[in-house]
Formats: sequence, C-alpha cells, structure tokens
Amino acid sequence: MLLYGASGHAKVIISCLIANQIPIMGIFDDDLSKTSLWDIPVVGSYKAEYESQESVIVAIGNNKIRQKVAMMVRHSFGKTIHPSAIVDPTVQIGEGTIILHQSVIQADAQVGKHVIVNTAASIDHECRIGDFVHIAPKATLCGNVSIGQGTLVGAGSIVCPNLTIGKGCLIAAGSVITKNIPDFAVVRGNPAKVLKIIDA
Repeated sequence: MLLYGASGHAKVIISCLIANQIPIMGIFDDDLSKTSLWDIPVVGSYKAEYESQESVIVAIGNNKIRQKVAMMVRHSFGKTIHPSAIVDPTVQIGEGTIILHQSVIQADAQVGKHVIVNTAASIDHECRIGDFVHIAPKATLCGNVSIGQGTLVGAGSIVCPNLTIGKGCLIAAGSVITKNIPDFAVVRGNPAKVLKIIDA
C-alpha cells in the first residue's frame, strides 16, 4: 500500500494497515522536508509511476483537500478496516475508505468513497454515507440516516434516526441533530441549530 499524506492522520492509517499485516511501501507528501514517518520513506510529491502496482490511500483528514488529492491520483485506491471494527457483511464500502479502531457499521449501510469512519464511531442500519465524508471519533448515526458528500460529523455528535444531512456541512463536536440539515450548513448545539450557510 502507498499513502498520500505524512501527518498525524497517516499514523492512524499506518496503525490500521499494520494490524492487517499490509506492508506500506512509501508515502507521498508535498512537504519536501519530510523524509520518513515511523521508518517508512516519504518519497516526495505524487508520482504516477511510483510502485505503480500498489494501491493508494489518501491519508488526509480535511475532506476538501482529500477530495482534491484523490482527483489527481492515477493509482488504484485501497481501503482498510481495522480488525477491532465491527462491520456487518451486508455493508457496502467504497474505494479509498478507512474504517478505524472499534467503529461499528450495521446492516445494509452504504459507505461511499474516501470516507473516514474514525475511532469508535457508530453507523447504524441502512445509513447512506456520501463520498469524502468524515464521521469523527465517537459520533453516532442512528438508523436510516443520510449524509451528503464532503460533510464532517464532529466528534461525539448524535444524529437521530431517519434524518438527512446535506453535502458540505460542518456538524460541530457534541451536536445532537434532531431535524434535517440543508447543504453547506454549519451546525452546533443540543438540539443543534444552523448557525450559517457557507459557500460551496
């Protein structure tokens, strides 16, 4: 496996890959001052020809930057699920997605491409998670929730059943979502309120 990004988020993905006994061949990063991460070589900016038979995981936490980087990568994309995660066999998981330590994904959930399901997050039955979403640590999605592309559901947030959160939203940590949220909304509180709508 190859990674793109040599910062803190990459360390968690490396931990996940090591737990699955998947070797990491190198890491791309546009910061040319970086030469290694945990003895894994950082090989500089992205090179389409580098270890071309390997797959890439974009190890960048920011949804917009992760999407921008993924659009330029010419390798195939890998994905990884930590052994401590509980993922029902009926779950669909897109390329580039990572399912981290002690997270739970229940029956018939659909998780898109390049999604981060972070530490101890919980996604219940029949949820639909768009591409480039980040479900932060210990966030909880109840059943049949829909999350639009590029949205961040902050740490410890709770989304009640049967709700839709639009694309490009920022759900602040600890929020409790009790109604549908429009696209590009910044949301916070218990119960959560829309603070503003941001530019796409």
